[in-house]
Amino acid sequence: MDIIETIKEQIANNTVLLYMKGAPNAPQCGFSAKAAQAVMGCGEKFAYVDILQNPEIRANLPKYANWPTFPQLWVAGELVGGSDIMVEMSADGSLQALIKEAVANAAAKKAEA
Repeated sequence: MDIIETIKEQIANNTVLLYMKGAPNAPQCGFSAKAAQAVMGCGEKFAYVDILQNPEIRANLPKYANWPTFPQLWVAGELVGGSDIMVEMSADGSLQALIKEAVANAAAKKAEA
């Protein structure tokens, strides 16, 4: 499968997806640590991709997303942004609202199916 197709599939199949360096419980850079903390603070399950273990994704996602840096947070198929944006949104409560709404909408869609 083409790497862009893989990225599209990951984004489509995960309501909340964090592309980061390392894992949420073992981040490999300060920005990824801040991002993981912000997302974990929302209290919802989320998926992550360690770009250090996936060099093809690391090389191609910035082109696909038109966003040059990592981490990247995707919610309901939309790019939210990087760590500074996540931290700001977490501080004002909008990140929690966005993630909770997306998770609730995804659950409702599954219930209808």
